[in-house]
Amino acid sequence: MLVFSGILFIVSLSLIAMLFGFNIREARTGRYIATELRTAADHDALYLKELMEAADVDLKKIPPLLSHFAHVCLHIAALEFARFARNASRQAHRLADFVSHKRNFERRETRSEFLNKLGEYKNGNVAFSEDENGQTTEEQVES
Repeated sequence: MLVFSGILFIVSLSLIAMLFGFNIREARTGRYIATELRTAADHDALYLKELMEAADVDLKKIPPLLSHFAHVCLHIAALEFARFARNASRQAHRLADFVSHKRNFERRETRSEFLNKLGEYKNGNVAFSEDENGQTTEEQVES
C-alpha cells in the first residue's frame, strides 16, 4: 500500500510539473495546445461546480428533514402505544368482570352495626357525647 501511494504521489507531482511546463512554453511561444479540449473541460468544470453548490444547498436541508421525520415517527409511535394501552385496559376490565363473582354488583344496606353508626355520624344524623362517668352515648339529631 505504501508503494502504491508513493508511485501515485510521484506520478501526480510529475503531471503537475508538466502542466506548469506547458503553461510556460505556451506563454513564450504564443501557441496554445488543445484549445477545444480545454474549453470543453472548463465548461464541464463549471457545470460540476454548479452541481456541487446545488448539492451543498440540498445537503444542508437533510438534518432538519431527518429531525422532522423522527418527530413524526415518535408521535405516531406514541399514539399507537396509547391505543394499545387503552385496548389492553379495556380487555383487562372485561377479564376482571368475567372472572369476578360480583358481576352484577348492587349496593345493599350493610349488616354491620359499627358501619351503620359510622354512616349515620358522617351524614350528621347522630351525635356522640360523654356523660359524667366517661361513658359515650349516642344522641339523635333532629333536623
